[in-house]
Amino acid sequence: MNFDLLGTEQRVSKIRSVLEKRQPDFSLVLENVHDPHNLSAVLRSCDAVGVFEVCLLYHSGQAMPGLADSSSASARKWLKFKQFTNVADCFDYLRQSGKKVYTTHMGKDSFDLYEMDLTEPIALVFGNEHSGVSDDAYNLADGNFLIPQVGMVQSLNISVAAAISVYEVFRQKRLANHYISPKLPDDTFNSMLKEWLLK
Repeated sequence: MNFDLLGTEQRVSKIRSVLEKRQPDFSLVLENVHDPHNLSAVLRSCDAVGVFEVCLLYHSGQAMPGLADSSSASARKWLKFKQFTNVADCFDYLRQSGKKVYTTHMGKDSFDLYEMDLTEPIALVFGNEHSGVSDDAYNLADGNFLIPQVGMVQSLNISVAAAISVYEVFRQKRLANHYISPKLPDDTFNSMLKEWLLK
């Protein structure tokens, strides 16, 4: 379905349907992610499962890359972004809305993704392609998780890891009926409806 070719009534109906499934209690944090294609692919997965907001965390001299139009042009404009240059500020912001913050880390203290309760208010943090999450993020998080693997290479591309993780959140939330009724406050819903109709 090409959204740009829809008539006005169909556009309104489609936007309402998508907004009704946005999950304000589920956020993603991308920390110092360099590759614009990885970033764009993650954003597409976020849109697909109803993530409402993505936190873009760039610190320690890291600059946010431009987004690759090839894979995210139809996804990035439907997401809300919050930018941070400090880990503590980002995590404080997330916790103010009641979210627990979990980083992806291979340590022995990490939870198995598939054994976590992902229906609670949560933010998942993904680090960059080379060094993963920073020590600050790891130390300030409420916990850490990993995606179980049984192969020789114990790592995944960030866009793949993020997709696996957000779809496990999606699976659990669907089973818990989180997508049945709108979760956005009325004022936010109406504001986003007006904003999206102009896109």
